[in-house]
Amino acid sequence: PHSQIEGILLAAYATGAREAIIYARYEYPRARRVLETAVDEARAAGLVGASLFGSDFACDITVVRGQGAYICGEETSLLRSLEGVPALVSVRPPFPAQEGLWRCPTAVNNVETIHTLPWIIEHGADAYASLGHEKSRGTKVISLNHRVAHPGVYEVELGVTLRHVIFDLAGGMADGQSCKAVQVGGPLGGLLPESLLDTRLDFEAMAAQGAILGHGGIVVYSQEDDLVKIGRGLMHFCAVESCGKCFPCRIGAVRGTELFDQMMESGVTDERVELLGELCETMK
Repeated sequence: PHSQIEGILLAAYATGAREAIIYARYEYPRARRVLETAVDEARAAGLVGASLFGSDFACDITVVRGQGAYICGEETSLLRSLEGVPALVSVRPPFPAQEGLWRCPTAVNNVETIHTLPWIIEHGADAYASLGHEKSRGTKVISLNHRVAHPGVYEVELGVTLRHVIFDLAGGMADGQSCKAVQVGGPLGGLLPESLLDTRLDFEAMAAQGAILGHGGIVVYSQEDDLVKIGRGLMHFCAVESCGKCFPCRIGAVRGTELFDQMMESGVTDERVELLGELCETMK
């Protein structure tokens, strides 16, 4: 967690910010406690909230618990949540860097971006750009679920393939199972069949397959997993977590859940698959 604090201080110094907020989701209490402890340690060491190394620069850091809404991953919704009002998406412009939290200019960055700053400052931009593949430079933190032999968190260069991650880094499938599909980038990221395991983990390759790299979460499914049931769960998640502002999402996710229910009750037909595809295109 201290790399986050160092990155925040570097970003605050570069932008002239005097206050920083770490927004931690409600679902991750342990991560929030770890961050709070790290901030307290940095404050006790004189790095946070006081004159930094005797200079005229000081930045305070606060860890704030979110309320669990998925939409708060979007920057304007996150800012509304911090203000204590409904976390609805705001029209841009103005962008947060112009008018953000409490109508003050606000830089909103992912923690993974902040985490890379100390390394780049120490080793240089060229060293960081030497990692990765074509337009996707640098590294990506990914997580793997229990369907692989060695689940956990990995940091990889952008551009490695899903097959390399699953079979070379994570030791292949657990308990002699076979890979059926892979979900990348969270519940709205994308579901790729086993035939696409040679797809690169970078932004362009994922987009070419109709998926997103997102936060790097990789969920591997085996022959024991029912993909129709999983699809139903993902669509229901969309329905529950929709902010309701745009009707294709608000209504479409409910209709999609009903369509999956029909598939589970009376079977998957070509007509239903085609209808689901049209619905997803509309929601996109």
